[in-house]
Amino acid sequence: MNLKQLLKRILKEWAEISGLDFCLFNANGELYLPPETHTPPERDNIQEFMEQDACAKATASLHYYKVIQGNDLLYVLVVWGNGTQAHTIGELAVCQIQSLLEATKEKLDKNTYMQNVLLGNYAPVDLHNRAKRLRISPNTPRAIFVVSTKHSQDEHIFTMIQNMFSARTGNFITSIQEGVIILIKELRLGETFDSLEKTALTLVDMINAEAMTSAWVAYGNIAPDLASLPNAYREALIALEVGKIFYPAQNTFGYKHLGIGHLIYQLPEDICEMFIEETFKGESISSIDDETLNIINTFFENNLNLSETSRQLYLHRNTLVYRIEKLEKRFGLDIRTFEDAMTFKLAMMVCNYMNHRKNQ
Repeated sequence: MNLKQLLKRILKEWAEISGLDFCLFNANGELYLPPETHTPPERDNIQEFMEQDACAKATASLHYYKVIQGNDLLYVLVVWGNGTQAHTIGELAVCQIQSLLEATKEKLDKNTYMQNVLLGNYAPVDLHNRAKRLRISPNTPRAIFVVSTKHSQDEHIFTMIQNMFSARTGNFITSIQEGVIILIKELRLGETFDSLEKTALTLVDMINAEAMTSAWVAYGNIAPDLASLPNAYREALIALEVGKIFYPAQNTFGYKHLGIGHLIYQLPEDICEMFIEETFKGESISSIDDETLNIINTFFENNLNLSETSRQLYLHRNTLVYRIEKLEKRFGLDIRTFEDAMTFKLAMMVCNYMNHRKNQ
């Protein structure tokens, strides 16, 4: 719910409680929220009141109030009614609106602060001074989760994550780059890196069930303090990219659990191209037909077990052996042996990585 919707709800509640009518003008003197039953005052009347020093003004049937935050005039509240009761209700409504604006401002300030922390935009002294002013603990351990979905930026998913994790004041949900939602989760005593997988799976399951779309969630190492958050954020982004490239069957990726994919991700392009050339003898993985690729992948998934692979693929064992030997003649690698199987698997992963780089 945005600020305008919240203000509208407040005025509706006061109207139901008091039986009076309300409207709100913005700082430019334009009608922001119209009254339910009355005709709003002329804009000239609002402008005239805004130029006066008084914070409130009453006419025969109207009460005007300035809604001020700090030294800034943000709104003018107008209440229809006579007598002290209408005046008192108007003052109470102004107080509630100011409290809402203060809470919203603090929330926006904290959100902006955490975004700048993740980007490493603060010097150490400034980092701690701002945290103290915003009442954010600087030395509380936190974990960063980055959430990516098939939608570039689904506001419904953002709100779902907010509703699930913002109950604890130490958690923050924000977004810096398009298509990625960031959850900064304050950790409880005893939570370790391995326990973060449970949170990641919870996010994936919730988005899948309620938003009916696939999601990928990655997380970096635990940040012991605010100064460590930029590194944790970079690690989470790396985990998301590496996971999507090398482990397409998975939906959650921990930075410490990226395995060989993380190693390949850091290799220079020329080394990758040389390795592919050496393995596939000038051919590419795209030259292998889909049926053969399926056989290879199933064989690897079954830990080079011929019997289990032939059973799953409904292939005669001899047919499977023939297809593998045909592959050996073509590339000089017998994937029934561990060393050649490992070389072939690595070459496939490197090819996927290079294709990803070219398509960026």
